[in-house]
Amino acid sequence: MTDKFDFENSWQPSQRYPDPSVVTLDPRFNKYRLPLAGVERLATGCRWCEGPVWFGDGRYLLWSDIPNNRIMRWDEVTGQSSAFRQPSNFANGQTRDRQGRLITCEHGGRRVTRTEYDGSITVLAESFDGKRLNSPNDVIVKSDGSVWFTDPPFGISGNYEGHRAEPELGQNVYRLDPDTGKLKVVADDILGPNGLAFSPDETVIYIVESRGEPSRKILAYDVNTDGASVQNKRVLIDAGSGTPDGFRVDVDGNLWCGWGMGDAELDGVMVFAPDGTPIGRIALPERCANLCFGGRANSRLFMAASHSVYALYVNVAGTAGG
Repeated sequence: MTDKFDFENSWQPSQRYPDPSVVTLDPRFNKYRLPLAGVERLATGCRWCEGPVWFGDGRYLLWSDIPNNRIMRWDEVTGQSSAFRQPSNFANGQTRDRQGRLITCEHGGRRVTRTEYDGSITVLAESFDGKRLNSPNDVIVKSDGSVWFTDPPFGISGNYEGHRAEPELGQNVYRLDPDTGKLKVVADDILGPNGLAFSPDETVIYIVESRGEPSRKILAYDVNTDGASVQNKRVLIDAGSGTPDGFRVDVDGNLWCGWGMGDAELDGVMVFAPDGTPIGRIALPERCANLCFGGRANSRLFMAASHSVYALYVNVAGTAGG
């Protein structure tokens, strides 16, 4: 990886247990902390890390380095990092479908793609009603195989994370039907839709409103019994001065949210109970844009921060599909 940024010498892991960077804000968080686990930095030297996704069958992590137009790969066995795909069409959010294939949001292609087992790429969505998508941002896959993704214009607002262009569509959240391949707008009333995740039973979908006024919010919608539409929009979390971005949900329904940028003291990960109460925090030296669960028991948290990727073992597993 590039040595352009000297983060290798600017941060050192804590030698103390329990790690003081893992902070309990509410007693409910204590059962998720492992007293003999600390924050580790796996890789550094990127420009803007995003979209981490774990491949347990290969024991590796992928993540996006958006401005460098590449997807990176960290190998759990060797501890080494390398380029997985370059150019990546300015890949951003990523996940795996229920067959284990990589699903990727591409700013450059203004599309959502699937990487097949043989490495070929299938375009899942690139337009709606005859108009090009903006710049798909983050993506999840429901148990029925449907693909849900957000489509703000962030990736076409300039040439740093994509290609400058004028939006042709509103800032929508879409559902891709697994049988017909058709897109449907499930939400069109969010200012800057960003990260998204389902509750463990998939009856609620959470979506970050990253251009909310006067502050960012994490919204909640009930998923209707058809499994393909939502209702009852509400604010679960008002971030105040915080900046939630990408996030994932654990099997107990807690939200683990990438956080930071506005105030360096907020950089890292915030953890919220299902009722929206902040219960824990993982302090990092950089803003965390997104994260995922992985590892042998799906209980290792991988955090894509500004220039680096960090990891922490926790005492809970993440849900599938994120």
